[in-house]
Amino acid sequence: MSTRPKLPERSSRATAGPSALDGLLVVDFTRVVAGPACTQTLGDFGANVIKIENPDGGDDTRAYEHAQIGGESAAYLSLNRNKRGIALDFGVPEAREVARDLIRKADVVVENFSSGVMKKFGLDYEAVAPSNPRLVYCSISAYGRSGPFASRPGFDPITQAESGFMSLNGFADGPAVRTGPPIVDMATGMAACNAILLALLARERLGRGQHVEVALFDIAMAMTGFYGMAYLINGQNPGRFGNSPNGSPTVGVYEASDGPLYMACANDRLYRRLVVEVLNRPDLISDPQFATRKARSENKELLRAAIAEVFASDSLENWMAKMKLANIPVGYLRTVEEGFNAPEARERHRLSRIPHRTAEWVPNIEPPIAMSLTAAVDPIAAPLLGEHTEDVLRDTLGYDERRIAELVGKGAFGTRRVPTPV
Repeated sequence: MSTRPKLPERSSRATAGPSALDGLLVVDFTRVVAGPACTQTLGDFGANVIKIENPDGGDDTRAYEHAQIGGESAAYLSLNRNKRGIALDFGVPEAREVARDLIRKADVVVENFSSGVMKKFGLDYEAVAPSNPRLVYCSISAYGRSGPFASRPGFDPITQAESGFMSLNGFADGPAVRTGPPIVDMATGMAACNAILLALLARERLGRGQHVEVALFDIAMAMTGFYGMAYLINGQNPGRFGNSPNGSPTVGVYEASDGPLYMACANDRLYRRLVVEVLNRPDLISDPQFATRKARSENKELLRAAIAEVFASDSLENWMAKMKLANIPVGYLRTVEEGFNAPEARERHRLSRIPHRTAEWVPNIEPPIAMSLTAAVDPIAAPLLGEHTEDVLRDTLGYDERRIAELVGKGAFGTRRVPTPV
């Protein structure tokens, strides 16, 4: 039986100093993973992010079934912190005009609709840039916004498969394996955030914004890294190496007498310390079969079997103590439950709980970026669908109650009245 972890209340920001993106207005048309991951980072560091959703169900991740709390899914909560949410039905002309009003005031627009959707509604870069020449407009897609594949839909695992990235994951005697978490989506979100920040820096010098694009396929291909580069150099198709990458014969999972560990002993200096100081097997360096990195790679299975035999002779904690004393990179092979309850997570204050309107509180995973002067803002849980619609219309666009009532009457916010924040 699983037990929900106990989480501490989140401490407030240590100082009342500035945030990195104070005053930046981001209009967020994104959903699912890559786009929301990008805009969440902008929100974490002070940008005013307004998330626009279809009132009929909203972001697809709201319906994901990993887990839910207070009527909201784990996926949605994990990707939409520090945003204000509004609901607009783009089938209604008045709703599209609200979107254009927001874009005219925005510093940044981010969208990851299928190709042609923003153009259909008159919200594409070419349509909106004349009224806001300083706008940075970021498009995220599977295969780019131009060329023969622009209209082709695609998702993280498809681009993992098609780029060659998936072929590198798994064991040599098994099929290619997609990563568990959507790593291409997450990396694309990071790249989109970088692209936006680069464009904002360029705007300071050039005085104008620009259209930037990031494609999942391009990111997946880039993430083949030195394996992809090696293929371009030698023409040899790289294979799968499981937990022990090619060229690093001692790296991987080993079993102590009572549990597994993962060791990353990838250079001659570390290898020598391992076999002499930890394993007490100096023959594994004096034997010509193992004396050089090349020889160790050629005799990888023989070497790994010898090391595995030694590890199996003692307990996990004894090996961890010996290896840490010798400064060998090693770690426990943990489950998510074990990792999230580990001292590294607790002492680094990675996890907390934050208030939520319908759940009392929800879990929070801290941003993985630390800044000494412009720290991340205090986290606010992901918005309910349409939660801040009327607030945004009043304080960002200056609409009065009559104008808001007209929009409600036209159905701009969907068939039901969106909730006014309390």
